Amino acid sequence: MNSSDPGTGDTRPRLQKALANAGVASRRACESLISGGRVEVNGEIVFELGSRIDTERDEVRVDGVVVQLDVSKRYFVLNKPRGVVSTMRDEQGRPDLREFTDRVPDRLYNVGRLDTDTSGLLVLTNDGELAHRLAHPSFGVQKTYVAKVRGRVTAAVVQQLKDGIELEDGPIRVDAAKILPGGSTKSHSLVEVTLHSGRNRIVRRMLAAVGHPVEELVRRQFGPLHLGTLRSGELRELSAAERGALLSAAEDGDGHAATGITGGRPGDGKGAKGMRGVAARGNPGRREGER
Repeated sequence: MNSSDPGTGDTRPRLQKALANAGVASRRACESLISGGRVEVNGEIVFELGSRIDTERDEVRVDGVVVQLDVSKRYFVLNKPRGVVSTMRDEQGRPDLREFTDRVPDRLYNVGRLDTDTSGLLVLTNDGELAHRLAHPSFGVQKTYVAKVRGRVTAAVVQQLKDGIELEDGPIRVDAAKILPGGSTKSHSLVEVTLHSGRNRIVRRMLAAVGHPVEELVRRQFGPLHLGTLRSGELRELSAAERGALLSAAEDGDGHAATGITGGRPGDGKGAKGMRGVAARGNPGRREGER
């Protein structure tokens, strides 16, 4: 980063213009952010409006949140329907993600995967490096699922999931779990489970191990992103705030960064009502296999 010098012929963009181009706010509003000491470049607060930056090398944060200055990088959330394979091209000819990404000219990568019969939030991006980082098991991004299970789940079962259980591939426990009020019947319960494990079909295996096989499964949260009211099969590009939250989680190595940012239209659709709506639209099902 350098201060403005009209005589140098520097073609790098001024900080406020780069922020505006990245969708943070209008240029005038970005100038106010800079003047207010809310913008950092490479870890240092910048007050000078004429400062120029390298959009490929400099790290810029607004209120501590990373800003993606490379406007060629794109990030989407998809509410993946049941029956769709989490790949861009399925060799067996099954429905795949191309059905929902045809309008995007860039080559997109899915961040992790949901098994064919599981619905819910899937992140897609042309940023291959970020996709790999977030999907890697060592990153441990936190994910939240709502499951319709057989039987009446009790508080003791929820505590068992929190304390940890032993599976064939080792011990495992959830980060959080709760019974969703109003979602239970004589034969079924709705349970919300949050965990960061990337082990195959871990949600289904855990719930089956405590005596409650999963019949429907929806992923409602991935890191700082929430499914919100995004309809089944709907693809939406992330806002600047959502991109920043996702990038901050990746840069900080914190897959648990739950900022409350909602993917989709306003409203997070939480609770039993939200699950029923998602289940009706996304119709979750048999396998889970998140990574």
